[in-house]
Amino acid sequence: MSVFNIGFSELVVLLLIAFVIVGPKDLPKVARWLGRMVRKTRDAVREIKKETGLDEFEKEVRNTKADVKGAIADLRKETDVTSEFKDAAKEVNEGVGNLKKDIREADKQFRA
Repeated sequence: MSVFNIGFSELVVLLLIAFVIVGPKDLPKVARWLGRMVRKTRDAVREIKKETGLDEFEKEVRNTKADVKGAIADLRKETDVTSEFKDAAKEVNEGVGNLKKDIREADKQFRA
């Protein structure tokens, strides 16, 4: 997964631009500062989610999503079983039809 929906090649270009603008001497300082800012932003977002209850809502949505996926999988299994029963019923009906045909032919031969 890429960071902020940025691909590897775009990240390399951004790093090269930062290298040119900031310079090799100050680039580590800027990278540390940027890392701290990202960490603080993540912590703030996490805290806001916790205070507003969004984290619980997010968990409920994930659980509901998992339940729906499980229900869909169960329905697919039931559909597979239903189609197998239909196929079996078709074979039985064909067998019964063939048996009736054989009985009629045997009856014709017996009466003849």
